[in-house]
Amino acid sequence: MPLLGAHMSVAGGLHHAFEHIHKVAGESLQIFTRNQRQWRAAPVGPEEAAAFREAWQAAKTATGEKMPVAAHNSYLINLAGNKPETEQRSVQALSEELIRCQALQIPWLIMHPGSHLGQGVEAGIKRCSRNLDTVLEQAGGDNRVMILLENTAGQGTNLGHRFEELAAIIAASKHPERFGICFDTCHAFAAGYDLRTAEAYEQTFTELDRLIGIKHLHFFHLNDATKPLGSRVDRHTHIGQGEIGREGFRLLMNDPRFKNHPMVLETDKGPDLAEDIENLKVLRALIGQ
Repeated sequence: MPLLGAHMSVAGGLHHAFEHIHKVAGESLQIFTRNQRQWRAAPVGPEEAAAFREAWQAAKTATGEKMPVAAHNSYLINLAGNKPETEQRSVQALSEELIRCQALQIPWLIMHPGSHLGQGVEAGIKRCSRNLDTVLEQAGGDNRVMILLENTAGQGTNLGHRFEELAAIIAASKHPERFGICFDTCHAFAAGYDLRTAEAYEQTFTELDRLIGIKHLHFFHLNDATKPLGSRVDRHTHIGQGEIGREGFRLLMNDPRFKNHPMVLETDKGPDLAEDIENLKVLRALIGQ
């Protein structure tokens, strides 16, 4: 069955994320390694890394396996834009993100491809791929963290709402083997990829497989959508309470291709995590239906 979990806060220390995911009985985890809305970030120190790895070692899935963990990059980073200062800061920030993930032994770093800022999709794809190659070189040859490009809703000039764009970014890189995909259900739906019926669901993933390859899909974000199909507006809501509805998530929960994939919530929640508990309950109830 899918490894269901959530994005969790790291307030007070990165290792505290495992306490939070334990409270909701999650089996996968996503975190920010640093404040996602600040450019400057401290490296991961030896004691911090040791505490994180110790907490992780104790976090298991239902089968006793080590819990899968991914990091999400800063929202400030834009590798596709044409503003030199932002471009330079983005390359440096993403390189540092990879180095932090390596220190923590996190295998995946999830990122949005960025915005072309009016320069056009083709120019944005070329700039993003070129900057990604620079990022990988700056992070060092011993860094093996995989970058997962996340599909987007397509708001404004954001790249990545079409599978073709994600495929083009990877193909243009000198290091295509260092990339994979994170699939966000809300973003896909907002971009026009329907998930609500068996036929539409299969068509969406057949298209992804044709253009990128299902084998390159490593992680899921589970979010229902408040806006209609093809709206290109990114608004998450709780599972079964949006336009995708429970049927779309039932199809995903029972897809044998993704039976061992980590899938995390990115929906709103309060300090007691009650919303995560309820969303995970809804998703688990769909398994086997």
